[in-house]
Amino acid sequence: QVQLQASGGGLVQAGGSLRLSCAVFGRTVRNYVMGWFRQAPGKEREFVAAINLSGNTFYADSVKGRFTISRDNAKNTGYLQMNSLKPEDTAVYYCAAPISMGINYSDLELKEEYDYWGQGTQVTVSS
Repeated sequence: QVQLQASGGGLVQAGGSLRLSCAVFGRTVRNYVMGWFRQAPGKEREFVAAINLSGNTFYADSVKGRFTISRDNAKNTGYLQMNSLKPEDTAVYYCAAPISMGINYSDLELKEEYDYWGQGTQVTVSS
């Protein structure tokens, strides 16, 4: 059974940094796409970043240059390093992965392409 466990959220001042972790159980992280999404109160869940099997990374325009997605194959864990945080980054952050090994590049931003979801971790950025 595949499980994703997200952690690392918290309260931080604007301009600060946080690193989110997504521990993966039941499969090898390097063999699958991993994505990060976020959902603010009253808003739809939106794409943040993804990393594919080759290690190529993709970002939403709103976080490009500030966030970095990565994975540690030895720890079977994915990460989202968030720098220069802004109040508008406040949301619950989710890691996610598909049942199949890959997702078409054009579909990486679609939450419908992801089947396994972590429980979410709250990130709050104060101004």
